Amino acid sequence: MCGLRTRYSTDLSDAEWAILRPLVPAVKSGGRPAKHTRREILKALAYWLRAGCAWRLLPYDLPP
Repeated sequence: MCGLRTRYSTDLSDAEWAILRPLVPAVKSGGRPAKHTRREILKALAYWLRAGCAWRLLPYDLPP
């Protein structure tokens, strides 16, 4: 899904992701598999923080 969505100005660059990646908890084993990558979730959080909008107003191509 990463290549199919619109690029936003709030998207993380590779350099930013390299800094944040060690700080983000990995997906736990067992249970349901992750539907979205951790990077996509952080991109949605960055968009939400910058836009200051309600969660339900996030664009549809970002994780809910």
